[in-house]
Amino acid sequence: MSGHSNTALVVRTPGGHPTLSKENIPIPSPAANQVLVKVSHVAQNPTDVQSFDGNAFGDGAVLGCDFVGEVVELGSSVTRLAKGDTVAGLIWGGEIKGLGGYSEYCLADEDISFKIPKGHSYEHASTVPLAAATSWLALFSSTCLNLDRTSAQGVSVLIWGGSSSVGLYAVQLASLFGLEVVATCSPRHSDLVRQYGAKYVFDYRDENVVEKIKEATPNLRYAFDTIGNSTSSSTASRAFSEKGRLCTVRPGKANTENVVSGTQVTDVLVWTVFLKDHSYGKFKWPASKEDHELGKELFEKLPAWLETGTIKASEPKVLVGLDAVQEGFQEHRDGKISAYKIVYKL
Repeated sequence: MSGHSNTALVVRTPGGHPTLSKENIPIPSPAANQVLVKVSHVAQNPTDVQSFDGNAFGDGAVLGCDFVGEVVELGSSVTRLAKGDTVAGLIWGGEIKGLGGYSEYCLADEDISFKIPKGHSYEHASTVPLAAATSWLALFSSTCLNLDRTSAQGVSVLIWGGSSSVGLYAVQLASLFGLEVVATCSPRHSDLVRQYGAKYVFDYRDENVVEKIKEATPNLRYAFDTIGNSTSSSTASRAFSEKGRLCTVRPGKANTENVVSGTQVTDVLVWTVFLKDHSYGKFKWPASKEDHELGKELFEKLPAWLETGTIKASEPKVLVGLDAVQEGFQEHRDGKISAYKIVYKL
């Protein structure tokens, strides 16, 4: 790929304050199990803004986790993908300096990416990898809710934040396997969450929300908190009939100290789909073969599910170019994003 430029948004920290700088950086080289992708679309996730505002990865980081583009180079052991394929991929933007979705070229693991089905829009596909994989692990990994897909009929699960990006995938995936889904969201999104498979939907701001959930699902023992704010996990845990199991999206089980006594608290980190050790601040996650196999299974199934409409991608709001990222980050900070995902078209 010599002779090609790689324009990227790089985090720079003059005076300790993070800023975004548009720069030309080296094109990354794929490892044996990776492909090099020329990025056409990158989706914004809350973690991008949180990592930037908190200066999580320091100077030289390139953020962005969800991307779509054309495969232009193959690692030595790649067999599932070919040059010219259009794929949706997942990367922990920032973890490795100079590698992230907010750039013209990025790397995708052949097992943790999927070929976009014909006729499926690239902007929709770019919203899928991170949120779908987070939900999949939260529901079915043995270190998270560990729900049994083979006997899910009649088992209830609460999705707290059903209209969030992760929440909408969680509702769809849970109902796909026959789980009885009860969800919370804003009233304006309740019809959407029902359409996606929730049997019961309640307003999370309703002061009687816990009683209403208990009445609808008296045997509730599982909850997935897709919001992870200071009250979401503790409120969700009050809906359990007896000792329940809760999974939160916050790293290291933050914001779960006030859950009901006896609640088993777990957390989901989507990056365990990659077969390597991860750390973030003081938290550490060892490499998990089980989570990698689970992730690989999801990415194998996604093209058919998307093609048949079994799983629907999040609704994108498209902004053009890397220059628009500042604006998109601010939209997140202002709390304006609701039931859509910002996608940048490069």
